Amino acid sequence: MTSMMTLMGIGDFFNTILSPIETGISFILMYAYKGLSFLIAPNLGVTWILAIMTLTVIVRTLLIPLFIRQINSARSMQVIQPKIKELQEKYGADRERLAIEQQKMMKTEGVNPMASCLPMLLQMPVFFALFWVLRAMSTAESPELYRGYFFKQNPDLVTSFKGADFFGAQLSGQFWTSDWSSFGATQVLAIVLVISMSALFFITQKQITGKNMAPEAMQGPMAQQQKMMLYLFPVMYLFMGMFIPIGVLIYWVTNNLWTMGQQWLMIRNNPTPNTPAYIMWEERMIKKGLDPEAVMADRRAKRSKAPSATPNSRNVAGTKPAPPRNQTPKDNASKDDASGLVQLPPEKGDVESPPNGIVRQQIQRQQPARQSRSNRTTPKKK
Repeated sequence: MTSMMTLMGIGDFFNTILSPIETGISFILMYAYKGLSFLIAPNLGVTWILAIMTLTVIVRTLLIPLFIRQINSARSMQVIQPKIKELQEKYGADRERLAIEQQKMMKTEGVNPMASCLPMLLQMPVFFALFWVLRAMSTAESPELYRGYFFKQNPDLVTSFKGADFFGAQLSGQFWTSDWSSFGATQVLAIVLVISMSALFFITQKQITGKNMAPEAMQGPMAQQQKMMLYLFPVMYLFMGMFIPIGVLIYWVTNNLWTMGQQWLMIRNNPTPNTPAYIMWEERMIKKGLDPEAVMADRRAKRSKAPSATPNSRNVAGTKPAPPRNQTPKDNASKDDASGLVQLPPEKGDVESPPNGIVRQQIQRQQPARQSRSNRTTPKKK
């Protein structure tokens, strides 16, 4: 009895979290369908398919900032793997010291292991809500069981979805059926979608492990997990796809297609250092006449939100370029006595080569010359 009440409490908790998300999803899907109905026609399978694809694209677009944050965090963890390995070799026997040194190193490098997991955890409720809304549209038998406020208020939309078909395949149907004598277009479309979904996932994982993982990251437990995911998840998709409605499969295929394209763009334009993708990216940058190291340094500065110059670095009108590092302020003072300005070389902690010719300036203060104790003359007493 206690375990049953606990499960009911967990279910109510998740429903509380998913309910507002399901409301937003039902709102987007409803107006996507109504908008496409004006362009194509209502109650058609192709209209609902395009509405589901539109919903998926909108949701994934809203989640792009979380995706970028997740990728950057995971990449930072990959980059510091050699340092972690060095610490493990040095303090392997002392677990407490190893944990302390790893925390120090991650703090110095600005890496947070949880930062790569948090965006994924935030995305999961959205994907669960998408799944349950589309599944309820396919399987729920009464409006009370519909998911999403706007579908509960507009049950005729759910009726339209259940009656829609695409070349004879019911969008509310699934591969598994109790009457195999009715095997037909629904089962064929389900097979095509499940195979497409599995293939897209495999290609996405393959381009990550094959192009965007450093050699040192290909060893260890994380690499083994990546290899397991590469082959295990497509098999799981093939099994689960037999019991998932066509409408949900369309969302899943569109979602995997988006993920593959998004990963391809990320790997091509912002690859992980010391990977095959990074070598190809360097070659493209050199062909364009750009310095790959400078480009990466600029990107790291933007991610860390570091200022490009110190607060004292201001562009003073009419000033000359900053002197070379081997030139002292005294040598330069003779050239700028007329303006009363002395150009100082960069100090420790300052940017050595500020952009746009920004130079540091300091007003030369006229200080009275100090006399040594031996040269001081004391007034004679009268």
